[in-house]
Amino acid sequence: MSISQGWLLGVEPRKKAPCRSDVSRDRKPSATMKNSADIPDSRQTGGGATGMEATGFTHPAGHRALRRGRHSLAGQIYLITFVTSNRERLFDDAGNAAIVARASEDGRLWYRSRLLAWVLMPDHWHGLVELGDLDDISIVVQRLKTNTAKALRRYRSDGVPVWAKGFHDRALRADENLRAAARYLIANPLRAGLVTRIGDYPYWNAIWL
Repeated sequence: MSISQGWLLGVEPRKKAPCRSDVSRDRKPSATMKNSADIPDSRQTGGGATGMEATGFTHPAGHRALRRGRHSLAGQIYLITFVTSNRERLFDDAGNAAIVARASEDGRLWYRSRLLAWVLMPDHWHGLVELGDLDDISIVVQRLKTNTAKALRRYRSDGVPVWAKGFHDRALRADENLRAAARYLIANPLRAGLVTRIGDYPYWNAIWL
């Protein structure tokens, strides 16, 4: 069964995730696109690359270049990626992953912008965000990273750094299919070999469910 047949049509059951919220289930998408998306592969193979490293994201010079070219447009949908500090696989631990997954959907973070789909991988986070009025993509990501890091530090109480500095973002083009982009994003655990069925991976969500 394909991913599209599964979570879009509701045929493939998934285990109930500890991070699912009733609020996100009631949200509706506000954009409709036309053609297939071409999102960089973010597969995880052991300690391998997430696909964004080829852009220079993991290097300071790359961070500066990304900031110079970054623009925030209300209503635009962005693919966001950020990684853990030193690429530590913090979320191989189910307790860590559940805490950060729940904190990612905290309604206090999304009072302007909307989180359309997201997946938490062992050492990074991917999401599709629709930017709201009077919001800025850098501030949205800062809120998200701060909230999830604080939640995890309360749980761990060891002061270990959670997220690396910076993030990677890409604005979806008007001709890109939003649901195809979400399916590709959510299929990351399959491509990484973490599970054989996306329904067995609990740390993701999408507003179309």
